[in-house]
Amino acid sequence: MTNANRHLQPLLHDLVGVVLAPTSTLSAPDGQIRPAGVQGVFHADARVLARAELLVDGREPEAISHHTDGPHGARFVSLIRWLGDPTPDPTVRIDRIRRMTPRGLVEEIHVASTATAPVQAEITLDLGCDLAPIEVVKSGGATTDLEPKSGEPGQLTWSADGTTVVVTGEDATVVDGFARLSWPVRLAPRTSTVLRWRLLVDDPRAVVVTPPAEPAWSRPEVRADDRRLTRLLDRSLNDLRGLRLAETAAPHDVFLGAGVPWFLTLFGRDSLWAARMMLPLGTDLAASTLRVLARRQGTRIDPDSGEAPGKIMHELRRHEFTVVGDGLRLPAAYYGTVDATMLWVSLLHDAWRWGLAEDQVTDLLPHLEAALRWLAEHADADGDGFVEYVDTSGRGLANQGWKDSFDSVRFRDGSLAQAPIALAEVQGYAYQAATNGAALLNAFGRPGADRWLDYADTLAQRFRSRFWVDGPDGPHPALALDRDKRPVDALTSNIGHLLGTGLLTPAESAQVAEALATPGLAGGYGLRTMSARDGGFSPLSYHCGSIWSHDTAIVIAGLAREGFTAPAAELAEGLLSAAEAFDYRLPELFGGDDRATVGRPVPYPAACQPQAWAATAAVALLQAAVGLYPDVPAGTVRLRPLAGAPLGAVDAQRLRIAGTPVDVQVDRTGAATVTGLPAGLTLVREQ
Repeated sequence: MTNANRHLQPLLHDLVGVVLAPTSTLSAPDGQIRPAGVQGVFHADARVLARAELLVDGREPEAISHHTDGPHGARFVSLIRWLGDPTPDPTVRIDRIRRMTPRGLVEEIHVASTATAPVQAEITLDLGCDLAPIEVVKSGGATTDLEPKSGEPGQLTWSADGTTVVVTGEDATVVDGFARLSWPVRLAPRTSTVLRWRLLVDDPRAVVVTPPAEPAWSRPEVRADDRRLTRLLDRSLNDLRGLRLAETAAPHDVFLGAGVPWFLTLFGRDSLWAARMMLPLGTDLAASTLRVLARRQGTRIDPDSGEAPGKIMHELRRHEFTVVGDGLRLPAAYYGTVDATMLWVSLLHDAWRWGLAEDQVTDLLPHLEAALRWLAEHADADGDGFVEYVDTSGRGLANQGWKDSFDSVRFRDGSLAQAPIALAEVQGYAYQAATNGAALLNAFGRPGADRWLDYADTLAQRFRSRFWVDGPDGPHPALALDRDKRPVDALTSNIGHLLGTGLLTPAESAQVAEALATPGLAGGYGLRTMSARDGGFSPLSYHCGSIWSHDTAIVIAGLAREGFTAPAAELAEGLLSAAEAFDYRLPELFGGDDRATVGRPVPYPAACQPQAWAATAAVALLQAAVGLYPDVPAGTVRLRPLAGAPLGAVDAQRLRIAGTPVDVQVDRTGAATVTGLPAGLTLVREQ
C-alpha cells in the first residue's frame, strides 16, 4: 500500500558535504546546488541558500571530478566542450573551488582555456533562498523561495524572521527580474580568469557559533602498515575540525556538533561519546564539552522537555523541533535521553585519568553529585532497580537510548517492545557511572562513594539474574527488559557496549565477545546493530540491521581493552574496508549487507556525513591498535596493544597524556614501546 502524498525524508548519500560549523553545504557531485531535496547551504538550523546553479551560455558544464580541498573546502572540475578548439581533447574547463567561512562561504570559479583561439561566454549563477527550518527540509516538507532585494552592485539580499542572507558577486551584475548574477568572460588563447562570489549570514537568533580559536587537540603523526588507518585518521581529523561548535554566550567552550546536515548542534550523547573517543589527543575537548553540558544540567521536573534535576540534556535547537508526519515535537532544549547523564559522569572520570587538571575536575564535582542524584532519584521510575525510560509527553522520542528510532527495540521474532524499557547497555553505563563516580568522590574527599559501590554491586547481580537469555547462537544479554520485565531477546550490538564497563564477569565478557563474533552480527562491514538471524533484521533499517561507525568503534575498543583480539581485528578490518569505500569519510551508518554478497558497503541514503562520532571512530581504532590506557592519578600507564598486531606495525607520535606529547610504536609482532611519558608515570605492560 502506498501513499503518494506522504512526506519523504530526502536522500543525501550521493551529495558532497563541506562544513565549518555551524555552516555547511550539501551539493550534487558536480558542485551544483539545485532546488531539490536537501541540497543547499545551511546555517544553525536553517537553509540559507537553496540554489546556486552555475551555467555557461545558459548550459550546464559537464562535470568530471570532485575532491576535498582542505578541511573546509571542495573542488569541482567541469568541462565546457562546446567552447574552444574543435578537437577530441577539451580545451576549456572550470574549477569551482568552494570554502566555508564563519557565517557563510566563498567560492572561486576558475575558467581556463588552452584553446588556440579566443573564447567568449556568459557565466551566470542562479540563486534561491527559502530560509527553511532544518526540520522542514528533513521531513520533505514544502518550502517557498523568498524574494530577493538588490542592493550594491552584484549583490542580492534575502531576509526573514531576523535572519539576513547576502550574496555578493565580485564584478558581477544582477540580472533584472531574476535572482541571478552574471559575468561576461573573454579569454585570449591559453589564458584564464577567476570569478568570485560569497555568501554571508547574519543570524542573531542562532544558539551556536564557530569557535574563535584553533582546535585544542593534538594532531598526531601516524605511520601504519595499513595505510587505510592513516588515511581515515587524516580525513576524520579534518572533518572534526569543521564540526567544532560553541554556544553563542560561551564561544570558547568547544564541543563537537553531531553531524551534517540534520544534527549540527549540541547533542549530549553524541558530543560526550565523541569527546571520550578523542581523549588520546588531549583532554581540552572533554573539559569544554563537560562544562557546556553542565551549564544546562537539569534543575526541575518538566514532563514536556524530559528535564529533571541533575539530568544532562539531549538536544539544543533555536526553537521547537517539529517533524511533519510523525508527531514529533521537541522543545528547543530537550532532555529525552536516558544515557547522557551517565556518560557525562564517565567522561569526567576518563578525562581525569588522562590527566585533566585537578582544578578543572574540582569545578565540575557539584555537577557530578547532581548527576548521581539523578541516577538515584529519577532514573528508575518504577523502583525495579534498573534504569529505564518512557516518553510521558507523547510528543518526544519513543526510544531514548542511542538507538532512538521508534522501532529499534524488538524481540527476536521482530515484535516491538513496549515502554518503559530498560536497555542492556544503559545498565552498563549506570554501573560504570556509579564506580567512576565513587572513584572521583573518594579521590576528592567527597562523601557517598560507598553508596555507589554498593549500587554497582547490586545492579550487577540483578542484571545477571534478569537479562541473560539463550539464543540460537548461545547465551547472551537481552537487548532490554520491556514494560512487563520480559527480556527482549534479540541479539544486538548493544551488548558490546557492556565490555569495559565492569558490569560483566570475565566469563560473561567472553560470552559477549563470542556472540559479537557470530556471522549474524559480524558478517558485514563492521558490527550490525541486529543479528541477521533475528526477525526484525533489515540491512537498511536505521537501528535493526544497519552498521553504525561509532557503534562498531566502541565495541572494538571494548574488545581490545578486555583482550579479545580476534573479534576486535575482524570488526576493525570491516570498518577500514568501509572507510576505503566511502573515500575515508565514514558516514553515520551504512547498510548491514553481508560482505560475501556485496563488494562494497551499501550507503544508508539519509546518513549524516561528516558526523562527529563516526569521525572519532578513527581515533578509537588507533587507541585500540596501540593499547595505551593511562591512569594519571594512580601514576600508571597500561600498555596493551592488539596481540599479534593484526593491523600491522603502527607508529603514533604526539598522542597526549596530561598535556604531554607521547609516542607509541607497535612493531609487526605486536611488541610496543612508549617514549615521552610525563614524569612520575610508570609504564605497566600487559599481555
